[in-house]
Amino acid sequence: MLKITVSARINPTEDHRKVVKAIENVFNGEIILINEDDEYKRAEGFSNKIESLGKLYNLIRIEQIVPAARALLYRRLRGNTIAFMLHKQAAYMGKISFVDDDKESPLGAIRFIIESNDPKRIIDWLAPGKHTPSDRRNRPLPDEL
Repeated sequence: MLKITVSARINPTEDHRKVVKAIENVFNGEIILINEDDEYKRAEGFSNKIESLGKLYNLIRIEQIVPAARALLYRRLRGNTIAFMLHKQAAYMGKISFVDDDKESPLGAIRFIIESNDPKRIIDWLAPGKHTPSDRRNRPLPDEL
């Protein structure tokens, strides 16, 4: 079982296309717009395929933040769920900046929730440690996670 949910609030002053682009820069999956109320909207993405994390996987390597990403993902692991946030403006620019609080991203953060039967295996794939078995480092993961 693998379920990936990505969401970001769209403030009244923001262009919804830019928020969707920020999500698309770090996530490859279907994104929909939801009206929360008269003022706010939300962009949400859903997937049950590991490939939807491919952009995140690549950016972690391009920015050379594998050890930091690994540490953060393990800190954010609760049971079968990994939950973390990314800075929305950094994502729009094609960069990764993890945030601990929504307030660290002035217009709000992009929230990732990854649910899996084996979340540690996902972390080992996204951000392998020096003791991660080689078969988990570069090989695509099966869908049954």
